[in-house]
This record gives sequence, C-alpha cells and structure tokens, in this order.
Amino acid sequence: MGLNEWAYSLSESLLSDPLPRRWAHSLGVAKRARSLGTILGDDAELLEAAAVLHDIGYSPSIAATGFHPLDGARFLRDQEAADERVVCLVAHHSCALLEAEERGLRHELESEFELERPDLVDALLFCDMTTTPDGTHTTPADRLDEIVQRYGPDTIVGRFIQRAAPEIYAAAERVEGRLAKVAAGDQPM
Repeated sequence: MGLNEWAYSLSESLLSDPLPRRWAHSLGVAKRARSLGTILGDDAELLEAAAVLHDIGYSPSIAATGFHPLDGARFLRDQEAADERVVCLVAHHSCALLEAEERGLRHELESEFELERPDLVDALLFCDMTTTPDGTHTTPADRLDEIVQRYGPDTIVGRFIQRAAPEIYAAAERVEGRLAKVAAGDQPM
C-alpha cells in the first residue's frame, strides 16, 4: 500500500464516523495539498499524506491530551510507525507550537518532534488555513475569523489563533509567492 493510500484509509477510519465534518475538512486540506504539487516536487506525496492526517488527533479513539497535533503525531509514531517526516508535519501543523504553549505542552511537542523544512510547514499551514471546516476553499482571513467565532476569542484556541495570525498570513504569502513564480515560468525550490 502506498503512502497516500495508507494515509487516506487511516484518516477515514479515525474521522469519518465520529467526526464527519473533520473528515470533510481533512479531505479538503488534502485536495489543497495536491494543488501545490508544482511547488513541492518530490515532496508532493508527503505533504498530501500529512494533510489528510493532520487532524486525526481529534479522533475520540486516540485523543489523550486534548491537543490534537500532539495526540495525532504520537499515534502515528507509536501505533503506526509512520514516516517520520509525516509525523513531524502533523505534530507541528498550523503553528502548533503556539497552541502547545497555551496548553502548557510546548516542551513535550518540541522535545518529541522536530520541525520539518520551513517550506513544507508553510505549505501545510496554507492548506489548512485556506480550507473551511466543510472542506471548501476559503481565505486565511475568513478561516481565522471562523475559528475565533467557533471557539470564542478568550478560549485557548481563540487566543492561540489570534497570536498565530501574523505567521499564518506570512506563510500564505510565501506559498502564494512560490506558486506565482512557478506560474511565471520559474522552477520550484
């Protein structure tokens, strides 16, 4: 079984029944990742796998700490012996260090999982922050507004996402800049 076939099957088994909206979001994020193939080169499959798996830590069957990037990455590492790069992308997706800090889990996240290459971290963040909870395309600004509305501005997630906003916008700009260069005929990194 190939990396993406395995990733989709695992994500579906963990999310589709208990959390169908989270599953729809994960499929949308993976679709977004596929759209970045021109700037990812040999890492396109890796990013797509991480994208479809990024939210598995929400699954009630594996949630342990209540912090989904950490729970998902630990499950992938400990139960699935998954590709280390996929595990690290899941662990650190979408400014997870800032949320880990809010939860008092930054040391665990940093000590257990290394950061992947910045361009891949940016790409996964871009895919997540340009996909609605239902899996459709959106803008980073609308996605951030939706998250704050859904969780509330004074919750852990609300505080973290507001702190992360400058990095989310910067990552989106970097990814869009790379896409524009490729569209203009320049080669990917």
